Amino acid sequence: MSRKNKIALVIMISLGVFIFWREAKETNFQQVQHGLAHLQWTWLGVAVLLMLFSFVAEALVLKKLIEKPGEPHQPAWNFLRVPPIQALFNAITPFSSGGQPAQLVALIQVGYEGGRASSVLLMKFIIYQLMVLINFVLTMLVGFKQVMTNFSGLAILIAGGFALHVITIGALLMIMFYYRFTKGVTQGFFNLLSCVIHSDKVERWRNQAMQKIETFHEESLQLKREKKKVIQASLLTLVQLIAYYLIPYFVLLALNVPHADLITVFCMHVMIVMITSIFPIPGGTGGAEYSFKTLFATFIPGQTALILGMLLWRLITFYLGMLLGIVAMGIRPRRIFKRPIK
Repeated sequence: MSRKNKIALVIMISLGVFIFWREAKETNFQQVQHGLAHLQWTWLGVAVLLMLFSFVAEALVLKKLIEKPGEPHQPAWNFLRVPPIQALFNAITPFSSGGQPAQLVALIQVGYEGGRASSVLLMKFIIYQLMVLINFVLTMLVGFKQVMTNFSGLAILIAGGFALHVITIGALLMIMFYYRFTKGVTQGFFNLLSCVIHSDKVERWRNQAMQKIETFHEESLQLKREKKKVIQASLLTLVQLIAYYLIPYFVLLALNVPHADLITVFCMHVMIVMITSIFPIPGGTGGAEYSFKTLFATFIPGQTALILGMLLWRLITFYLGMLLGIVAMGIRPRRIFKRPIK
């Protein structure tokens, strides 16, 4: 990890500590002790296991997409270490922009050629975004009316997150199915940009964008011929997301919260993910905590239980991934390819 990333990590942890301190400074400490003393650790353990399972499912998606017949099988650790590394770098970079490059480096370390690895990661990304969108559309039919009625301000943020996902998926699908048109639009955009910004940077950006479009299109053609592989990866991603979205429900059970409805809590968590996606702050810090407090205040009686629930949820879904990512970076993979595999 570079010095810049280490500084970002320290800043993110410090910011998280500050947010929880600010939220908890007016909370009765004895009530917090009482809440922890009566915590149902079994349900909390289930929440942690669901988070770990989501990492395993994501590793299986990557394995399914990148492995080809006839190649030596990678050790399990070579794939298991990738999701936590992604979680770490997503957490310390704006708009989670560092996750993709970090995964790419992790795959190159085990012997995959950079072009192939980046193309597979792009395909994994589009499958993930599609499954997020499908989950959101289905759960919005159940829970969005309640949010619109009670939390109109958050409803606008949720709609913004939804729009961002649609635009992202739309751009990637354009590359897959309207390759020449997408290249033409991209060239036109950079031609206009070069009229405004006279710099070598524009040409470098243009070359990078065209190369990414080219590599993604080539890999998408390959994977469109392997529909079974894509379907299996999509189903695994769906399972991964369901496990992740269920975590707050078991946190509420651990806090002995009455009347916690599984479907409604599931829907609320989907919407929180949508909200945090539009915040440029690494990890959606601030926005995630505010969204949790606003949405789950209807379930959790009392300020103390709400703050404790927010802390436990954030530790499991955010800081656990950062910790595992640090561990994963410290344990080197076993390279079984003598030279890069294209």
